[in-house]
Amino acid sequence: MSKRIVIDPVTRIEGHAKISIFLDDDGNVSDAEFHVVEFRGFEKFCEGRPYTEMPGITQRICGICPVSHTLASAKAGDALMAVNIPPAADKLRRLLNLGQFIQSHALSFFHLSAPDFLLGWETPQSRRNVFGLIASNADLARAGIRLRQFGQEIIETLSGRKIHPAWAVPGGVRTALSEEGRKKIRGWLVEAYLTTQTALDLFKKTLQNHQREMQIFGNFPSLFMGLVGPDGTWEHHGGKLRFTDSTGSIIADQLNPQKYFEFISESVQGASYLKSPYYQPLGFPAGMYRVGPLARLNVSEQMGVPKADAELKHFKRMGHGAVTSSFLYHYARLIEILACLEWVERYLEDPGLSSRDLRADAGINQLRGVGASEAPRGTLFHDYTVDRGGLLQKVNLIVATGQNNLAMNRTVAQIARHYLGAWNDDEIPEPMLNRIEHGIRCYDPCLSCSTHAVGQMPLHVRLIAPDGKVMAEAARG
Repeated sequence: MSKRIVIDPVTRIEGHAKISIFLDDDGNVSDAEFHVVEFRGFEKFCEGRPYTEMPGITQRICGICPVSHTLASAKAGDALMAVNIPPAADKLRRLLNLGQFIQSHALSFFHLSAPDFLLGWETPQSRRNVFGLIASNADLARAGIRLRQFGQEIIETLSGRKIHPAWAVPGGVRTALSEEGRKKIRGWLVEAYLTTQTALDLFKKTLQNHQREMQIFGNFPSLFMGLVGPDGTWEHHGGKLRFTDSTGSIIADQLNPQKYFEFISESVQGASYLKSPYYQPLGFPAGMYRVGPLARLNVSEQMGVPKADAELKHFKRMGHGAVTSSFLYHYARLIEILACLEWVERYLEDPGLSSRDLRADAGINQLRGVGASEAPRGTLFHDYTVDRGGLLQKVNLIVATGQNNLAMNRTVAQIARHYLGAWNDDEIPEPMLNRIEHGIRCYDPCLSCSTHAVGQMPLHVRLIAPDGKVMAEAARG
């Protein structure tokens, strides 16, 4: 008799979701689904609002990703106005996005994921968290907290607020970087470089004892998508889209992100509010692709800065063609933090960031505008259709977590097949469930972004028979 294992909700991710693992009559894992179970629906209730309000409204989707949404929204506004923003405004937006990458990646690595592979999968759940990491290695935990603080300091220095900054607007930004702010950011760099290098060295050492996880935590062929420059340089707030396959071959390049709907479609499944985008030419589900740090490094030929370029070469040697193991999302995040630090250092030497020419002004010149930017978790699209008065008629948001949805389902199934095998007991040890959850943490999903949901973080696990009978039940939190 077949069974279904439910992990509800998944812990140490941003938002509320659950995982269902389906067992066949022999107790083998037959499939897995990642469900996003709550909904608010920004896309619908933003209709009728002026497009100029959207950078402020959409950043309220999430307290972790407000910078990502405000920047993509401002770029959509640029497109509706059909303007090229001043060079200083573009650089300042980029600097803000670099701060967002640093703070978000530091949160993911040190707070959410590191407790698993640094403290050990078998560590009791009560100690396998950031507080356990503090108890085990206080200096590392403190350094990780400080690194995240540095990213937040960049955001606050530019925009006046660490969270929900009212700074990027259609046509540009509100204020320049002051000399005091430039000095303040520069003062953090030595410490930030040291922490990042420490984390890189530690993770590469940790990989020696995690070869099995590299092989089974989301290690499968897929497409990868991200923004790149004209020469294939890593991008985070410009450029064009590139798709590569698992051999590392480029299958589509320099695609206009404002025309994303010509090559990306969205599928909807009844078991989740999370949409599943896919690459149109291959259809659904063969067009599954991954986004985010792993994908950006796979599609990029260089990072454009020397320290990160050296790490990128090491990273690419870890795959045959593309690097396909989702466990290496963690490594990719650290490389991106290093690249961000180098780019921040470069921008601080640019006197143009103090320019007063920060905003282009125009009315509505196009009735549809798309803003695309790389959020820490992957490519983000804001697609707005307006009337001649600038009121929104239709809104579509495509976020990284949705684009990784199909890959997350496959990752969960792959991990469950390895650890559960032909499972016949009514209870599954917590460390096994944690490994399954960690497959989702590799992607660092943001569920508030994906469906704009709010939720709680306790864990509820049920084993359910086909007739609906609860065969076993456990709760934590």
